[in-house]
Amino acid sequence: MKINSVTAVYPNYKHTAPSWRTHLWQIVVRVETDTGQTGWGYGGGGKAAIEIVNGHFSEILVGRSVNSLSDISDIWDILYTASIPYGRKGIAIMALSGVDLALYDALGKAEVKPVAKLLDQSNKKRMRCYATGPDTNWYAELGYTAQKMPHRWTGDESIGSAVAVAEKTRAAFGPNAEVMFDVYMSWDSEATLKMNDALKHVDIHWFEDVLTPDDLRDLGNLRRKIRPVNMAGGEHEFTAHGFADIARNQAYDIWQPDITWCGGITAGLRIVEMAKAAKVEVVPHRGAEPWGLHLIAASDCEDFAEFLPGVRGAGRDDLWLGAPEPVNGYIEIGGEPGFGVKPNEDLL
Repeated sequence: MKINSVTAVYPNYKHTAPSWRTHLWQIVVRVETDTGQTGWGYGGGGKAAIEIVNGHFSEILVGRSVNSLSDISDIWDILYTASIPYGRKGIAIMALSGVDLALYDALGKAEVKPVAKLLDQSNKKRMRCYATGPDTNWYAELGYTAQKMPHRWTGDESIGSAVAVAEKTRAAFGPNAEVMFDVYMSWDSEATLKMNDALKHVDIHWFEDVLTPDDLRDLGNLRRKIRPVNMAGGEHEFTAHGFADIARNQAYDIWQPDITWCGGITAGLRIVEMAKAAKVEVVPHRGAEPWGLHLIAASDCEDFAEFLPGVRGAGRDDLWLGAPEPVNGYIEIGGEPGFGVKPNEDLL
């Protein structure tokens, strides 16, 4: 099977998260093969990544064979090396992620197997989800048993609001639920220690992205001070090379690569192997999306998949048709070839 074409498009989003400028959101990558398979992938980097895929990456890929997992791994290395002058991290790797996922989708269709079965014949059958967002009561009604709440540090006055939110979540979900905070790089070390003291009675599972990804040494030091609360992060890191820096600094207890940003399934597999050696857990960012879900099902990732339900009554873009949805807090992948999804043409 050879690659006939590689193209990327930017969807006509209607409900882009307000924290993201529209032109930096996710891209859709399409790979056509000479045997009739169409592979679909999902990448990051927005409109800038479109230029990389349709220009540089397409020129390199047309005519190459994709008949095995090793072929995809080789292609990943070729694209990574070719993009080093302007890449290594950021938009170039986000673009590479979309291509990588499209290749896995095409190979799964050619082999008539889900991607998870391409990776490992023994898959997790049903995976537990946690809900990310602010609508605690709705998530509890939907059957989730874990929630991650957003929080931003605005000074000492924000300690009280964090405690109130955490106590509400613990009350709604019960004593055995996981309660987490995603602070999106808005805390510093002092704020983290204050929050850790204030929230001890709630039994927090992890604090996520408390510092920037450039502060790995400080994160490693802070990680030891907040135990038994876990330090989580990694969604803004790229490739196994970036996660090697995380490992050297012992920055996180829980690694959170985003499979549509960090380099796709190929990078994800390498990161999972590295995590095993470092004796840390891997919980992919947005792991309940098809791409992360297949990796979780087929690898040593934790059985814990992030889903973003939004808030009750809010609209959202249904970009991927056929994507599985959680039921009572659990999610399953189907038996369809590839990732089992296709894009909504109305948004392309």
